[in-house]
Amino acid sequence: MEISAAGRLKVHITTADVGKRVSVRQLIEDGGAGEKFSDTVGVLTSWDGGVLLITRRGGESVRIPESALVAGKVVPAAPARRRGPAASYEELARVAARAWRPVESERLGGWELRAASGFTRRANSVLPLDGPGVPLDEALTRVRGWYAARGLPAYVQTATGAEGTQEVLCAELEARGWTREVTAELWIGPLAPLADRAAPDVVLSRTADAAWLGRYQRKGLSDVALKVLGGGPSVWFATVPGAAGEAPAAIGRCVVDGRWAGFAAVEVDPAQRRRGLATAVMAALAGRALDEGASAAWLQVESDNTGARAMYAGLGFAPHHAYHHYRAPRTPDEPGRPTGTGADDARGSAQGSGGDPSRGAPPVAGGDRSASA
Repeated sequence: MEISAAGRLKVHITTADVGKRVSVRQLIEDGGAGEKFSDTVGVLTSWDGGVLLITRRGGESVRIPESALVAGKVVPAAPARRRGPAASYEELARVAARAWRPVESERLGGWELRAASGFTRRANSVLPLDGPGVPLDEALTRVRGWYAARGLPAYVQTATGAEGTQEVLCAELEARGWTREVTAELWIGPLAPLADRAAPDVVLSRTADAAWLGRYQRKGLSDVALKVLGGGPSVWFATVPGAAGEAPAAIGRCVVDGRWAGFAAVEVDPAQRRRGLATAVMAALAGRALDEGASAAWLQVESDNTGARAMYAGLGFAPHHAYHHYRAPRTPDEPGRPTGTGADDARGSAQGSGGDPSRGAPPVAGGDRSASA
């Protein structure tokens, strides 16, 4: 915080700084015990009615009464990561979108409306990488109509925590009654160290066969779901065979797209956990991705999935940004949510990571907990 020559803290932000990253200090207690303060860093997403709304990296909103503000200034964008590949939010958002393609999409300015018969939120939500080309309320009305025509609830996928993410849009959606249902993180890391790990007994294929699908947590997959799983620039499926007549001990999916390799649907037989099978699956897929020219890796994991996060950190991954799914206000005749809960397929490896220190909770409705949609 900047301190004046007289030793007083100063406020150097105004309503004109909405949309910028700021650091502020507020007074939270002023009594006999003395003054106490709280500091907040994030994007100033609104300043209305005497209240500042600041969105932190993980998407949490902090409301600060203007009367409690004692210091504040605009600060540089979040610093670049100190290890692993450099990447912008937009680059990663586009790569992740190509790795989990819907079966139907339509453009609304810089927004992409995506649908896949309700299979996962990411394939059935709006990806807003630029403005919609019309006023926001009109855009949201069109979005709701487009999804209603397909018997689907309307979702908008947003991101926070990196330069170029959508904190202001998150605040606008919340002000209009849209509800954040899911938050997850996209992690990135170097590919070569992962590929160097031993990966015996892993079979790679271009298609998800019956055995692979037998281990995948979502059962009764439709043709649409199979198209989503098989879609992407260069898709590979990995399998660690199980005992005769049984489902595989572990599986995984990887999409190679230029310099990026994206990991998803890493699942391990609960009876085979803590044997390094998830690492073996990812290592085998990483080796193939290196052969195709990739050098960097990404995956998705829920923010509360401590087991998967610990494993991925040990493999050299670290968070890049958080992403969220906002659902439109419900109406009495609204259709149900997409099949599969959790962070769409950001639920898989946390349930079944091979060296898996995860909680081992039973899988939710076909969801993945760490490396999928």
